[in-house]
Amino acid sequence: MIHQQPAPSQHGALLVLVIIFGAVFFLIVVAFMGFVVTQSQVQKAAVEKERALSIAEGGLNYYKWYLAHNPGDVTYGTGVPGPYEIPFTDPELGVIGTSSLAIASTSYCGVVTSIDIESTGYTSDKPDLQRTVFGRYARPTVAEYAYIINSNVWAGSDRTIIGPYHSNGAIRMDGTNNSTVTSGLETWQCDGTINCDTGTTTVGDWISAVFGDGPNDALWNTGVPPVGFAGITVDLTAMETAACSVGSAGICIPESGAWGYRIDFQSDGTLDVYVVDRTYNYWGYSSSDGWQTERHAIDDDDFFATYTIDESCPLIFVEDKVWLEGEVSTLVSLAAADNDLGDPDHSIILHDNITYATSSAGLLAVAEEDVLVGLVVPDDMELNGIFIAQNGRFGRNHYRTWGSYDVEWFHNSYVTRDELTINGTIVSNGRVGTKWTSGGTFISGFDTRYNSYDRFLVDNPPPLAPNTSEDYKFVEWREMD
Repeated sequence: MIHQQPAPSQHGALLVLVIIFGAVFFLIVVAFMGFVVTQSQVQKAAVEKERALSIAEGGLNYYKWYLAHNPGDVTYGTGVPGPYEIPFTDPELGVIGTSSLAIASTSYCGVVTSIDIESTGYTSDKPDLQRTVFGRYARPTVAEYAYIINSNVWAGSDRTIIGPYHSNGAIRMDGTNNSTVTSGLETWQCDGTINCDTGTTTVGDWISAVFGDGPNDALWNTGVPPVGFAGITVDLTAMETAACSVGSAGICIPESGAWGYRIDFQSDGTLDVYVVDRTYNYWGYSSSDGWQTERHAIDDDDFFATYTIDESCPLIFVEDKVWLEGEVSTLVSLAAADNDLGDPDHSIILHDNITYATSSAGLLAVAEEDVLVGLVVPDDMELNGIFIAQNGRFGRNHYRTWGSYDVEWFHNSYVTRDELTINGTIVSNGRVGTKWTSGGTFISGFDTRYNSYDRFLVDNPPPLAPNTSEDYKFVEWREMD
């Protein structure tokens, strides 16, 4: 029998196929193993980066603790600039990483107002994988609010308010609010100081301390801790000392010997000051004082001086009444007061628009008595800043054009104005109000009012802005690129 043998070429073809498939399989296995190893490394790197973030946050919290025991110390007890390396210890594993802290402070007139901390965290295993967080450590200020009022108040239906609105008294909210409206009272027995006639309630009834026809009542809260008004008002003696002491870079303006000063902020960082030597005498009405003669409209003023604001101590103390206006170019604070016993309390009259020349500008204006919008002001008025009426009130008095309590005839057109826009914060000991109506008819003040707190000033308040709490906290936190 004859057997036929396979051709040698067929054996070779099979061998080639085995080699090719084997190589492909080998490459797939190698690629898969490489993928697994790479994914493991990526996952481990991600875990290490998350640990680095936790270590960075731990550094912030550690220095917060350190400052609680060593207030104002921005050099970690060394007296020299950082960064400062802080070991991060795990209770079970020991030291697992490090926080590197870079610390800087913001101070005005020698007073530290905030401390900025950059904390960079990394693990001992992967020191090249780093995360950095930033925190600003300070006490919260009144800039966090649109309004803080120490009296009963009524916000009309034409009002639009952006930012928290707080009163230690009762609030009738008929306006539109986009943030919280809070009262320090739980309930209130209507006493007629604000209209409580809602159709079902009247004078003498006990009602919620926040009520009204506003659309966003889900944001209304009662019985919140009252804002301690005595605690948030400015220490005017401290402001005078900071601005007027020998060697201070602040601006100290003495008593004028006349009616006061008109101060006009300039966009170049200066302010022009004029002595007000003549004012008009006319009638104005407020809920607290009734009809009174007032002298808030200037008849004549004379140039006094030009001052340059020093950014190391941008503080102005005026021992007289102030008419205020202009274009503010930096963070600056102004106080109108006389701290001598027996002398009259001084007020600030908002005489014209107050605007900002730069996005980093901010104004704090504190009056020992009232902060009032004047009679002779623009039809559409813009006010930027934090305005504090320490012992008085913020508002615009009621004026009229007829009868025995009228204004001068040439001021008749100023009795009613169109629109008032406020970007900042109002702090008022007494009831606020810039619009007057009679029988539902607009008769004096501004027909439309728009209020918004200034988010920039929350993180960057002007010098010596009053605090709403004695407790320091991180008022800003963010991860840095």
